[in-house]
Amino acid sequence: MGIIDQKSKKREEHLMISKPLRLILLKSGRHVVLRSLVFVTGFLIGVVLYLQLKAFHISTPKTQQPLWSTVLFHHSTKMEIQQELQAQALQHDMSDQELFTKVSSLSSSPQSSSSSSRFWRRHNNDGKMVVKVAFMFMTGGALPLAALWEKFFEGHEEFYSVYVHTNPSFQDTYPEASVFYSRRIPSQPVYWGTSSMVDAEKRLLANALLDESNKRFVLLSDSCIPLFDFPTIYDYLTGTNLSFIGSFDDPNKSGRGRYNPKMYPQINVTHWRKGSQWFSTTRELALHILADTKYYKIFDQHCKPPCYMDEHYIPTLVHMFHGEMSANRTLTWADWSRVGPHPGRFIWPDITDEFLNRIRFKEECAYYGRDGQKTTISKCFLFARKFTEDTLEPLLRITPLVLGSGP
Repeated sequence: MGIIDQKSKKREEHLMISKPLRLILLKSGRHVVLRSLVFVTGFLIGVVLYLQLKAFHISTPKTQQPLWSTVLFHHSTKMEIQQELQAQALQHDMSDQELFTKVSSLSSSPQSSSSSSRFWRRHNNDGKMVVKVAFMFMTGGALPLAALWEKFFEGHEEFYSVYVHTNPSFQDTYPEASVFYSRRIPSQPVYWGTSSMVDAEKRLLANALLDESNKRFVLLSDSCIPLFDFPTIYDYLTGTNLSFIGSFDDPNKSGRGRYNPKMYPQINVTHWRKGSQWFSTTRELALHILADTKYYKIFDQHCKPPCYMDEHYIPTLVHMFHGEMSANRTLTWADWSRVGPHPGRFIWPDITDEFLNRIRFKEECAYYGRDGQKTTISKCFLFARKFTEDTLEPLLRITPLVLGSGP
């Protein structure tokens, strides 16, 4: 009986010692199982991801560029592609009549106030194209002040187009980086005082109208210079619904004295107007000018020297039918204080900052914003002529200080 009791006691002590150990072992086993499950799960996830990435890598072409590289490449080539397409558009073989007919068929859709963006705004909220200004140069050969215009246009490539009408025999020498490179339109010889000058103007307008993003059109000569920087001129032109075409009734011999009675009854002497040929026009009025053939034929037949068609045809046409679309003044200043058929020329010694500022703020004039509100401003001229080739060096020197362009 004593022996049995001792065995029972030892069994109980063994059980008391074994119970905590079993608990520890049990808990350890559970941790091992959990760790195993976590390991297996992680392993399976890794295998799945590896297989997916491998499949993606195999299906992706080796030549594919990273996304950021593609975006940068697209941004850098977009402007080059646009310029190339514009240059190709100028290389056509249409006759004047075919060109004018094609352009006249284009509709002049009215512009809302939001469609003509200010200089700093590249795109409208509705995604419409950027408004561009077409600068149209009429010259008999090279552009002696091209370097000044290069500085003027620099950094504003999306907001302008350039068109050059020159003698067909002239050979271009502009480098590929120039804004004038490949901007020459199919041209014909121009003779001073004849209808060929108006033909050249219409030819420039027609080629510029082929680009529907051009909404303003400025006619310039090879002796013209800008009087302000690009943002100022851009905002001035696009900030109004009006064109700038000088048209006035001159009772003198150089005005009404040039009227030919054979133009009656289509054109009466009371309709007769005179003005500068250097104009700035909206797209809508440009289409009206280009579409006219009736009054062009009358002028071509009956306006001969000393009647000069380029000084009377567009001013009279606009006065007769589209007067409300023009501010009735030119934006190109010239010195007519000297007696003669041509304005005064300016040479090297004339170019000073005081001289340019006298032209820039010469007088006050009315300016109508897009809302039709009238304001009186001191910036009445945006361009000036006639500047000779030897004025280029002093103009480049003082332009950054006076005009605010350049470095």
